[in-house]
Amino acid sequence: MKRANLIANGKVQKVGYRDFVQDIARELGIVGYVENLEDGAVKVVCEGDGAKLESFISHINVQKDFIAVQELAVNYEAPTGEFTQFRIKYGDMHEELGDRLGTALLYLATTNQKLDAGFGLLAGKIDAGREENKQGFSLLAGKTDQMLEKQDQMLEKQDKMLEKQDTTIGAIESLSEKIDHGKEEIVTELRTLRADLKPALEARFAKIEDEIEVIKAKIGMV
Repeated sequence: MKRANLIANGKVQKVGYRDFVQDIARELGIVGYVENLEDGAVKVVCEGDGAKLESFISHINVQKDFIAVQELAVNYEAPTGEFTQFRIKYGDMHEELGDRLGTALLYLATTNQKLDAGFGLLAGKIDAGREENKQGFSLLAGKTDQMLEKQDQMLEKQDKMLEKQDTTIGAIESLSEKIDHGKEEIVTELRTLRADLKPALEARFAKIEDEIEVIKAKIGMV
């Protein structure tokens, strides 16, 4: 068990420092009290386990939010065991009312500053979001135009392919007509050839028949 008498100087009154000290003390199981002094300092008398007491002293020697401990004087004493809890020693009503009102106004002002900063940040994010949306829509519009342009190009190619297909079909039809015409010419030529060959063939066959009769006569078949 150890005991310490502490004097904190700096910005330690009307900033919630006593409440902060009490919260730390209760968390660590430290007993004693904290009070404001007339010269603007804060006095802390505390008792507790040696390691926890040192941790308590370290934690309350702090600069955070509105609290700014510039100096913390520490005097160790023999523990008395007189305390059962840690508490705040309050002054008269007017003094405490002024202290609490000052603390409240200070925190209110800071809250307003944080709200303003938050709204400013939110407005900035909204503006950034709008700008991103504009860029996104512009990009989307650009891609849509590119897609439509490609679609037009594809349709144009398709039209050219259809034109080529029509040309090919026309060529095939023309070739088919030529083939049909060629067939007709061949048939006509064959018919003409048959007509020309018929008299010659008939004369040839008659001659062959005469020769056969001569041969039959010679061999005594007639």
